[in-house]
Amino acid sequence: MPTGDEIQRYLFGAWRLMLGRADGLRLMDLSADGFWNSFFAIVVSVPALVVGWVGLALDIDPDPAHTSGRIGIVLRLAVVDFASWVVPLAALALVARPAGVADRFVHYVVATNWASALLIWLMLPLSILRLFVAGEILDILGLLLFVLNMALSWRVTTLAVGKGAPIGTAVFVAMFVASLLVLFGLQEMFGLSVA
Repeated sequence: MPTGDEIQRYLFGAWRLMLGRADGLRLMDLSADGFWNSFFAIVVSVPALVVGWVGLALDIDPDPAHTSGRIGIVLRLAVVDFASWVVPLAALALVARPAGVADRFVHYVVATNWASALLIWLMLPLSILRLFVAGEILDILGLLLFVLNMALSWRVTTLAVGKGAPIGTAVFVAMFVASLLVLFGLQEMFGLSVA
């Protein structure tokens, strides 16, 4: 488990990557331990994710087949989010060599794990607002933040993969599509449709 200082350094490295600075990778631990420790970014993200799950749970009608109510919805949302974070990375591990990115797989995973944690925390104010306010302005703000999130994620991916914009873009698109497939597939399987 990384220390608090290490986590701050990794998040700062992710921020540097988002700003287009490749030196952000030097702030991250790219060793085998650093690879596995980067999944601690999920734990770092949990408090901010919980706010979003609670907000979504309030918009989803409880499934009569599940007797756990809103808490069950929050738990199912957690499983969906964790799976859509980890499953695409596992899929990339299987195809990294034929795709020509095996030598940068660790860089990609470490950088995107910490960048994802940072982006989730940056979305927290919107998640909090959605607990108390509804309206079209929040939807527009959410869309703008989503576009910003995608642009920053693309930049992190391109710099972490380190093989130029075309390869970085291909990895970014493939991982985005894989995440969506896992997300929507599990939402459907768990009956998590918004009312």
